[in-house]
Amino acid sequence: MNASILTFFNNKGGVGKTTMIYHLAWMFATLQKRVVIIDLDPQSNLTAAFLNEDEIEEIWDQQDIGSTIYNCVNPLAGIGDIKEPVLKNITSDLYLLPGDMRLSDFESILSQEWPLSMADTNLYRPMRILSSFWHVMQMAIQQVHADILLIDIGPNLGAINRSALIVTDYVVIPMAADLYSLQGLKNLGPTLRTWKSLWQKRLDNWKESDEGNTINQPQFPCGLMMPIGYLCQQHSVRLDRPVKAYDKWVKRMPEIYREFVLDENTNENTTSTMEHCIATVKHYRSLIPMAQERRKPIFNLTSADGAIGAHANAVLDAKRDFKSLATKIASKMDISINDD
Repeated sequence: MNASILTFFNNKGGVGKTTMIYHLAWMFATLQKRVVIIDLDPQSNLTAAFLNEDEIEEIWDQQDIGSTIYNCVNPLAGIGDIKEPVLKNITSDLYLLPGDMRLSDFESILSQEWPLSMADTNLYRPMRILSSFWHVMQMAIQQVHADILLIDIGPNLGAINRSALIVTDYVVIPMAADLYSLQGLKNLGPTLRTWKSLWQKRLDNWKESDEGNTINQPQFPCGLMMPIGYLCQQHSVRLDRPVKAYDKWVKRMPEIYREFVLDENTNENTTSTMEHCIATVKHYRSLIPMAQERRKPIFNLTSADGAIGAHANAVLDAKRDFKSLATKIASKMDISINDD
Protein backbone atom coordinates (compact mmCIF):
# COMPACT_ATOMS: atom_id res chain seq x y z
CA MET A 1 0.00 0.00 0.00
CA ASN A 2 1.39 3.41 -0.94
CA ALA A 3 0.97 6.18 1.62
CA SER A 4 2.48 9.65 1.33
CA ILE A 5 5.23 10.45 3.83
CA LEU A 6 5.31 14.11 4.89
CA THR A 7 7.94 15.84 7.03
CA PHE A 8 7.77 19.32 8.53
CA PHE A 9 11.29 20.67 8.77
CA ASN A 10 13.25 23.81 9.43
CA ASN A 11 16.68 23.67 11.02
CA LYS A 12 15.68 26.80 12.95
CA GLY A 13 13.69 25.89 16.06
CA GLY A 14 10.76 27.71 17.64
CA VAL A 15 8.66 27.90 14.47
CA GLY A 16 5.66 25.93 15.74
CA LYS A 17 6.53 22.75 13.87
CA THR A 18 5.42 20.22 16.49
CA THR A 19 2.19 22.07 17.27
CA MET A 20 1.42 22.20 13.56
CA ILE A 21 1.98 18.46 13.04
CA TYR A 22 -0.14 17.64 16.08
CA HIS A 23 -3.12 19.65 14.83
CA LEU A 24 -2.83 18.53 11.23
CA ALA A 25 -2.69 14.89 12.31
CA TRP A 26 -5.96 15.33 14.19
CA MET A 27 -7.52 17.21 11.29
CA PHE A 28 -6.52 14.61 8.69
CA ALA A 29 -8.06 11.95 10.93
CA THR A 30 -11.19 14.09 11.30
CA LEU A 31 -11.35 14.21 7.49
CA GLN A 32 -11.32 10.39 7.49
CA LYS A 33 -7.73 9.92 6.38
CA ARG A 34 -5.88 7.26 8.34
CA VAL A 35 -2.79 8.86 9.82
CA VAL A 36 0.39 7.50 11.39
CA ILE A 37 2.70 9.88 13.24
CA ILE A 38 6.31 8.91 13.93
CA ASP A 39 8.28 11.00 16.41
CA LEU A 40 11.90 11.11 15.22
CA ASP A 41 12.88 14.02 17.45
CA PRO A 42 14.85 12.66 20.43
CA GLN A 43 13.28 15.40 22.57
CA SER A 44 9.94 13.62 21.97
CA ASN A 45 7.81 16.77 22.27
CA LEU A 46 5.21 15.43 19.86
CA THR A 47 4.89 12.24 21.91
CA ALA A 48 4.33 14.40 25.00
CA ALA A 49 1.53 16.21 23.16
CA PHE A 50 -0.35 12.95 22.63
CA LEU A 51 0.50 11.00 25.80
CA ASN A 52 0.70 11.98 29.45
CA GLU A 53 3.89 11.57 31.48
CA ASP A 54 2.73 8.35 33.17
CA GLU A 55 2.07 6.72 29.80
CA ILE A 56 5.44 7.83 28.42
CA GLU A 57 7.29 6.69 31.55
CA GLU A 58 5.67 3.26 31.33
CA ILE A 59 6.66 2.92 27.65
CA TRP A 60 10.23 4.03 28.28
CA ASP A 61 10.68 1.94 31.44
CA GLN A 62 9.28 -1.29 30.01
CA GLN A 63 11.28 -1.01 26.77
CA ASP A 64 9.00 -3.46 24.99
CA ILE A 65 10.05 -4.52 21.50
CA GLY A 66 8.71 -2.06 18.94
CA SER A 67 7.16 0.27 21.53
CA THR A 68 9.17 3.30 20.35
CA ILE A 69 11.03 4.18 17.17
CA TYR A 70 14.29 3.55 19.04
CA ASN A 71 13.19 0.07 20.10
CA CYS A 72 12.35 -0.69 16.46
CA VAL A 73 15.74 0.26 14.98
CA ASN A 74 18.21 -0.25 17.83
CA PRO A 75 18.57 -4.04 17.28
CA LEU A 76 20.48 -3.12 14.11
CA ALA A 77 23.26 -1.83 16.36
CA GLY A 78 23.99 -5.42 17.29
CA ILE A 79 23.22 -8.62 15.41
CA GLY A 80 19.45 -8.14 15.35
CA ASP A 81 17.11 -6.68 12.75
CA ILE A 82 14.36 -4.08 12.56
CA LYS A 83 11.38 -4.82 14.79
CA GLU A 84 7.70 -4.38 14.00
CA PRO A 85 6.35 -1.11 15.46
CA VAL A 86 3.69 -1.19 18.16
CA LEU A 87 1.44 1.76 17.38
CA LYS A 88 -0.59 3.67 19.96
CA ASN A 89 -4.17 4.21 18.79
CA ILE A 90 -4.88 7.83 19.78
CA THR A 91 -8.36 8.04 18.25
CA SER A 92 -10.20 6.74 15.21
CA ASP A 93 -7.83 6.85 12.20
CA LEU A 94 -4.95 8.32 14.23
CA TYR A 95 -1.90 6.30 15.35
CA LEU A 96 1.41 7.21 17.00
CA LEU A 97 4.78 5.51 17.17
CA PRO A 98 6.25 7.23 20.24
CA GLY A 99 9.60 8.94 20.28
CA ASP A 100 12.44 8.06 22.62
CA MET A 101 15.21 10.22 24.07
CA ARG A 102 17.61 7.30 23.53
CA LEU A 103 17.24 7.77 19.78
CA SER A 104 20.11 10.26 19.97
CA ASP A 105 22.36 7.21 20.65
CA PHE A 106 21.45 5.91 17.19
CA GLU A 107 22.80 9.07 15.54
CA SER A 108 26.43 7.97 15.77
CA ILE A 109 25.56 4.66 14.11
CA LEU A 110 23.88 6.46 11.22
CA SER A 111 26.93 8.70 10.87
CA GLN A 112 29.30 5.73 10.78
CA GLU A 113 27.32 3.84 8.16
CA TRP A 114 26.92 6.81 5.76
CA PRO A 115 30.42 6.55 4.20
CA LEU A 116 30.34 2.74 4.31
CA SER A 117 27.27 2.77 2.06
CA MET A 118 29.51 3.92 -0.82
CA ALA A 119 32.00 1.06 -0.50
CA ASP A 120 32.54 -1.60 -3.15
CA THR A 121 31.33 -4.52 -1.04
CA ASN A 122 29.33 -5.32 2.09
CA LEU A 123 26.71 -2.69 1.34
CA TYR A 124 23.58 -4.36 2.68
CA ARG A 125 24.11 -3.57 6.36
CA PRO A 126 24.91 0.17 5.96
CA MET A 127 22.08 0.64 3.44
CA ARG A 128 19.60 -1.13 5.71
CA ILE A 129 20.65 0.93 8.71
CA LEU A 130 20.42 4.20 6.79
CA SER A 131 16.94 3.28 5.55
CA SER A 132 15.79 1.70 8.83
CA PHE A 133 13.26 4.46 9.55
CA TRP A 134 11.67 3.82 6.16
CA HIS A 135 11.33 0.09 6.82
CA VAL A 136 9.61 0.82 10.15
CA MET A 137 7.31 3.27 8.39
CA GLN A 138 6.36 0.74 5.74
CA MET A 139 5.47 -1.76 8.48
CA ALA A 140 3.35 0.87 10.24
CA ILE A 141 1.58 1.83 7.01
CA GLN A 142 0.77 -1.81 6.28
CA GLN A 143 -0.47 -2.46 9.82
CA VAL A 144 -3.25 0.13 9.74
CA HIS A 145 -3.58 0.76 5.98
CA ALA A 146 -2.53 4.38 6.46
CA ASP A 147 -3.15 7.14 3.93
CA ILE A 148 -0.64 9.62 5.34
CA LEU A 149 2.45 9.28 7.51
CA LEU A 150 3.69 12.40 9.31
CA ILE A 151 7.21 12.74 10.69
CA ASP A 152 8.42 15.11 13.39
CA ILE A 153 12.16 15.78 13.54
CA GLY A 154 14.40 18.12 15.50
CA PRO A 155 15.77 21.48 14.26
CA ASN A 156 19.20 20.38 13.06
CA LEU A 157 21.05 18.98 10.07
CA GLY A 158 22.35 15.84 11.79
CA ALA A 159 22.40 12.19 10.75
CA ILE A 160 18.97 11.35 12.22
CA ASN A 161 17.33 14.09 10.18
CA ARG A 162 19.25 13.10 7.06
CA SER A 163 17.92 9.54 7.37
CA ALA A 164 14.45 10.95 8.04
CA LEU A 165 14.52 13.16 4.96
CA ILE A 166 15.73 10.44 2.55
CA VAL A 167 12.57 8.48 3.37
CA THR A 168 10.33 11.53 2.90
CA ASP A 169 8.11 12.11 -0.11
CA TYR A 170 7.14 15.70 0.69
CA VAL A 171 8.55 18.49 2.85
CA VAL A 172 6.73 21.49 4.34
CA ILE A 173 8.89 24.22 5.86
CA PRO A 174 7.40 26.10 8.84
CA MET A 175 8.70 29.66 9.17
CA ALA A 176 8.68 32.50 11.64
CA ALA A 177 8.93 36.03 10.28
CA ASP A 178 12.47 36.75 11.43
CA LEU A 179 16.05 36.77 10.24
CA TYR A 180 16.84 33.40 11.81
CA SER A 181 14.11 31.52 9.94
CA LEU A 182 15.24 33.01 6.65
CA GLN A 183 18.84 32.04 7.38
CA GLY A 184 17.59 28.54 8.22
CA LEU A 185 15.86 28.50 4.84
CA LYS A 186 19.12 29.38 3.11
CA ASN A 187 20.82 26.46 4.86
CA LEU A 188 17.98 24.02 4.41
CA GLY A 189 17.41 24.22 0.65
CA PRO A 190 20.98 23.37 -0.44
CA THR A 191 21.19 20.69 2.25
CA LEU A 192 18.06 18.95 0.95
CA ARG A 193 19.45 18.93 -2.59
CA THR A 194 22.80 17.60 -1.36
CA TRP A 195 21.20 14.83 0.67
CA LYS A 196 18.98 13.89 -2.25
CA SER A 197 21.95 13.74 -4.63
CA LEU A 198 24.14 11.76 -2.22
CA TRP A 199 21.35 9.28 -1.52
CA GLN A 200 20.80 8.78 -5.25
CA LYS A 201 24.50 7.98 -5.60
CA ARG A 202 24.10 5.35 -2.91
CA LEU A 203 21.09 3.85 -4.65
CA ASP A 204 23.04 3.73 -7.92
CA ASN A 205 26.01 2.18 -6.16
CA TRP A 206 23.72 -0.44 -4.62
CA LYS A 207 22.09 -1.31 -7.96
CA GLU A 208 25.48 -1.78 -9.59
CA SER A 209 26.83 -3.97 -6.78
CA ASP A 210 26.76 -7.75 -6.63
CA GLU A 211 24.43 -7.55 -3.62
CA GLY A 212 22.04 -5.27 -5.46
CA ASN A 213 21.87 -7.70 -8.37
CA THR A 214 21.33 -10.63 -6.03
CA ILE A 215 18.61 -9.15 -3.81
CA ASN A 216 15.75 -8.45 -6.21
CA GLN A 217 13.03 -7.10 -3.95
CA PRO A 218 12.79 -3.31 -3.50
CA GLN A 219 14.68 -2.43 -0.36
CA PHE A 220 15.18 1.28 -0.07
CA PRO A 221 13.34 4.64 -0.32
CA CYS A 222 13.79 6.75 -3.42
CA GLY A 223 14.66 9.96 -1.55
CA LEU A 224 12.09 12.18 -3.25
CA MET A 225 11.94 14.87 -0.49
CA MET A 226 9.92 17.28 -2.65
CA PRO A 227 9.35 20.73 -1.07
CA ILE A 228 5.68 21.65 -1.43
CA GLY A 229 5.72 25.03 0.27
CA TYR A 230 6.18 26.89 3.53
CA LEU A 231 4.01 28.02 6.41
CA CYS A 232 4.40 31.46 7.95
CA GLN A 233 3.59 32.14 11.58
CA GLN A 234 1.50 35.23 12.07
CA HIS A 235 2.87 37.82 14.46
CA SER A 236 1.48 37.44 17.97
CA VAL A 237 0.94 41.18 18.49
CA ARG A 238 -1.40 43.42 16.48
CA LEU A 239 -2.54 40.65 14.17
CA ASP A 240 -4.58 42.99 11.98
CA ARG A 241 -1.56 45.26 11.29
CA PRO A 242 1.81 43.45 11.42
CA VAL A 243 4.75 45.51 12.66
CA LYS A 244 7.26 46.72 10.09
CA ALA A 245 9.91 44.17 11.02
CA TYR A 246 7.43 41.32 10.61
CA ASP A 247 6.29 42.66 7.25
CA LYS A 248 9.90 43.00 6.09
CA TRP A 249 10.74 39.33 6.64
CA VAL A 250 7.44 38.06 5.21
CA LYS A 251 8.08 39.93 1.96
CA ARG A 252 11.53 38.35 1.62
CA MET A 253 10.31 34.76 2.06
CA PRO A 254 9.09 34.08 -1.52
CA GLU A 255 12.36 35.09 -3.17
CA ILE A 256 14.55 33.24 -0.68
CA TYR A 257 12.34 30.14 -0.93
CA ARG A 258 12.61 30.12 -4.73
CA GLU A 259 16.34 30.75 -4.78
CA PHE A 260 17.54 28.48 -1.99
CA VAL A 261 14.88 25.76 -1.78
CA LEU A 262 13.67 25.49 -5.37
CA ASP A 263 17.07 26.50 -6.83
CA GLU A 264 15.42 28.92 -9.26
CA ASN A 265 17.15 31.98 -10.61
CA THR A 266 15.71 35.20 -9.26
CA ASN A 267 16.22 38.66 -10.69
CA GLU A 268 14.75 42.11 -10.54
CA ASN A 269 11.97 41.11 -12.95
CA THR A 270 10.82 38.25 -10.74
CA THR A 271 7.53 38.97 -9.04
CA SER A 272 7.59 38.23 -5.32
CA THR A 273 4.34 36.31 -5.10
CA MET A 274 3.17 34.13 -2.23
CA GLU A 275 2.43 31.12 -4.43
CA HIS A 276 4.64 28.85 -2.31
CA CYS A 277 3.19 30.06 0.99
CA ILE A 278 0.66 27.38 1.87
CA ALA A 279 -0.84 29.45 4.66
CA THR A 280 -0.24 32.08 7.29
CA VAL A 281 -0.74 30.30 10.61
CA LYS A 282 -2.55 32.31 13.25
CA HIS A 283 -1.29 32.76 16.76
CA TYR A 284 -4.06 31.18 18.82
CA ARG A 285 -2.89 32.74 22.09
CA SER A 286 -4.60 31.30 25.18
CA LEU A 287 -6.26 28.50 23.22
CA ILE A 288 -2.93 26.67 22.91
CA PRO A 289 -2.25 26.16 26.64
CA MET A 290 -5.94 25.37 27.17
CA ALA A 291 -5.75 22.62 24.54
CA GLN A 292 -2.41 21.33 25.80
CA GLU A 293 -3.78 20.96 29.31
CA ARG A 294 -6.69 18.89 28.01
CA ARG A 295 -4.50 17.01 25.52
CA LYS A 296 -6.68 17.77 22.52
CA PRO A 297 -6.46 20.01 19.43
CA ILE A 298 -7.75 23.55 19.83
CA PHE A 299 -10.56 22.97 17.34
CA ASN A 300 -11.95 20.20 19.59
CA LEU A 301 -12.23 22.39 22.69
CA THR A 302 -15.75 22.72 24.12
CA SER A 303 -17.50 24.91 26.65
CA ALA A 304 -16.76 22.23 29.26
CA ASP A 305 -13.05 22.88 28.60
CA GLY A 306 -13.52 26.61 29.16
CA ALA A 307 -13.91 27.62 25.51
CA ILE A 308 -16.76 30.10 25.93
CA GLY A 309 -17.49 33.53 24.51
CA ALA A 310 -14.67 34.79 22.31
CA HIS A 311 -12.81 31.51 22.84
CA ALA A 312 -15.74 29.56 21.38
CA ASN A 313 -15.63 31.68 18.23
CA ALA A 314 -11.85 31.21 18.02
CA VAL A 315 -12.33 27.43 18.22
CA LEU A 316 -14.67 27.56 15.21
CA ASP A 317 -12.15 29.72 13.33
CA ALA A 318 -9.38 27.27 14.15
CA LYS A 319 -11.42 24.38 12.82
CA ARG A 320 -12.00 26.17 9.52
CA ASP A 321 -8.34 27.21 9.32
CA PHE A 322 -6.91 23.75 9.91
CA LYS A 323 -9.43 22.11 7.61
CA SER A 324 -8.41 24.51 4.86
CA LEU A 325 -4.72 23.92 5.58
CA ALA A 326 -5.08 20.12 5.60
CA THR A 327 -7.00 20.26 2.32
CA LYS A 328 -4.31 22.42 0.68
CA ILE A 329 -1.49 20.16 1.81
CA ALA A 330 -3.38 17.03 0.75
CA SER A 331 -3.95 18.55 -2.69
CA LYS A 332 -0.22 19.18 -3.09
CA MET A 333 0.37 15.49 -2.29
CA ASP A 334 -2.37 14.34 -4.69
CA ILE A 335 -4.50 13.05 -1.83
CA SER A 336 -8.26 13.47 -2.18
CA ILE A 337 -10.20 14.91 0.74
CA ASN A 338 -13.94 14.47 1.15
CA ASP A 339 -15.10 18.05 1.75
CA ASP A 340 -18.58 17.18 2.96
